[in-house]
Order: sequence, then structure tokens, then C-alpha cells
Amino acid sequence: MKLLQKLPGDGALKFLHKVVDGMCGRAYPRYQDYNTVWNLTEWMEVLEQAATYFKATVGKDLTDEEALLQLGELNSDSQTAVLTCLKGRKLDIRHSLIERTNAICSAQLLDFDWQLKLALSSDKLSMLQMPLLNLDLDVSENGDIKLLSVEMNKEELQNLINALEAANKVVQQLK
Repeated sequence: MKLLQKLPGDGALKFLHKVVDGMCGRAYPRYQDYNTVWNLTEWMEVLEQAATYFKATVGKDLTDEEALLQLGELNSDSQTAVLTCLKGRKLDIRHSLIERTNAICSAQLLDFDWQLKLALSSDKLSMLQMPLLNLDLDVSENGDIKLLSVEMNKEELQNLINALEAANKVVQQLK
């Protein structure tokens, strides 16, 4: 985020608030307002880095000290601007992350069906009678619905359940 240091005075704080506005579904800052500060490549980089920093810091619920450690490359004025924006807009950022997570979850997983089968591909395998789970997911990607079929054994299913429970805990903590 060193590029943030190119902004004079309180320009960094105004820019960062506009980035958070964009993350919250309002208007992002416009390149035409900053084209004298950054070229287009730098513009894209500073936007992405600022948004990523806010998402990671709020998503991981970092303390102020931990958040400051992530900004070691910046001068003190830029660090102050970032932390001021972060403190003032933390709830807005958290709310946008929760909304985005809920939207992704509801858009990605439309329906599922499961069935239990025995692996019968060979005589030896059929004697093992190893249960498998076939999970069919309807996944929405770019407006198209695709069928995703996953086959799991008991151990893989338990790993999936553990991962989903962990994800649920994270979502509950963000609420």
C-alpha cells in the first residue's frame, strides 16, 4: 500500500473512506479524481490493496496493534489515515463482509441431493462394502447453473462436515 503515500494531506483518509463506501455497495472512488496521482496500473493496485487490507483486518478481527503491524511499509501519516478509517468504519466493513458471504452462500448452493452407494467396481472392492456419498450440487456461476458432483468416502465426508462447521462458526462470529 505504499502507493497510498502519494496522496497529500488528508487525501488518504478521504480516499480510504471512498474505498470502504465501495465495499459497502456504494460508489467506489473514481479514477478521474485521482489520475494526477496514480497511473491506471497503480490505481488498480492501490484500490485492490486497500480493499484487501480492510477485508483481512476486519475478517480476522485483528487488534489495533496487529492492524498497525500490517502497515509497516507506510509512513506515519498514511498509517494514521488507514487506522482512523478502519476504526471508524469497522462495523460497516464487517456488515458488508457478512452480507457478501450470505449472498455468495445463497447464490452458490441452490439445492443438493445425496445418495448412499456401494463401490462395486471390482470383486475386491465390492467385498469391502465401502460406503460412498455422492453429493450433487447445483452451482450458479456467472448466471449459469452447473451440476457439480462430488463423491466422498466416510473420512472425506467427516472432513467436509468439520470444514462446514468451522465456516459456520466464523460466519456466526462475524454477525
